[in-house]
Amino acid sequence: LLFSSGLVPLDVVLLQVSPPDDKGYCTLGPSVAAEPSAIRAAKLVIAQINKYLPRTFGESQIHLSQLDYCVPYDTPILTEYNGVIDDVENQIGQYIAEMIEDGSTLQMGIGSIPDAVLQKLKNHKHLGLHTEMFADGVIDLIETGAMDCSLQTATNHKAISTFCVGSERIYNYIDNNRFFEFKECSVTNDAFLIRQNPKMVAINSAIEIDLTGQICADSIGYNLYSGVGGQVDFMRGATMSKGGKAIIAMSSTTKKGANKIVPFLQE
Repeated sequence: LLFSSGLVPLDVVLLQVSPPDDKGYCTLGPSVAAEPSAIRAAKLVIAQINKYLPRTFGESQIHLSQLDYCVPYDTPILTEYNGVIDDVENQIGQYIAEMIEDGSTLQMGIGSIPDAVLQKLKNHKHLGLHTEMFADGVIDLIETGAMDCSLQTATNHKAISTFCVGSERIYNYIDNNRFFEFKECSVTNDAFLIRQNPKMVAINSAIEIDLTGQICADSIGYNLYSGVGGQVDFMRGATMSKGGKAIIAMSSTTKKGANKIVPFLQE
C-alpha cells in the first residue's frame, strides 16, 4: 500500500528473477511479498537474472517487458535452516500438535518450535497451508499425504504464502511446483481471507507475555528485534475462523534463564 499509494515513492527497484521461459516470463522465485507493487510503482526496474532462483507460480510472474535492465548473474540463494530441536521445543510441539484437528489450515513461522509442531503432524489428514512464510518442515507433511490443502476452499486448494526461506531442499521443492502459489502480502495477510479457511490455526511465538495477557513479539525493551510482521493478521483471522485457534508458542525462559512470562512488559 505504501508503494501503490505513492506515499513511499520509488526511483529504482533492484530484484532477482528466474530465467525467462519461451514466452518471456520470469518469476520472482521464493519471495513475492511487496515486489509486484514496487515494480508497478518504480521509475526504473533492474533485475538480476539468476538460474539458481526457482520458478514459482501465483503472483510471481513478471514479463521481460516490465524490466528496464536485465543483468545475468548466477549466484546460489542464501539458505537458512538449523533443524536442531531441543527437549523443551519438542514437548511444546507435541502440546500444539494435540490441539490441531484433521482438516486444519496452518500458519507458522520459521524456527525450532514450528518445525517441532510439523514433525508431530505426519499422521494427520487433509491439512492446509495459508501462511506468510514457510520452511523445510512442510515438505515431509506433503510427501506423507498429511497436507493436501483439499479442504482449503478459500484459496482454491493451493498452499498459499508470500515467501519461503530454508535450505536448498525447499528451493528445489518449490521449483515448477504448482501446489504452491505465492501472493503479495496484502493477499496472504488479509484477515478477511484468512478467516475463510476452516479450522485456521495460527502458530506464532513471542518475546514476552505479561500477566494481563499482553504479548510482545517485536522488541526487547527499546531495541527493535524483528519488526512488525503478519502475526496480528493471522491471530485475528484464526480467531474469526470457524473452529480456528490462535496459539502463542514459546518456552517460559530464554536460553540464558530469564523469564519470558513477566508481571509487566519491558518499557
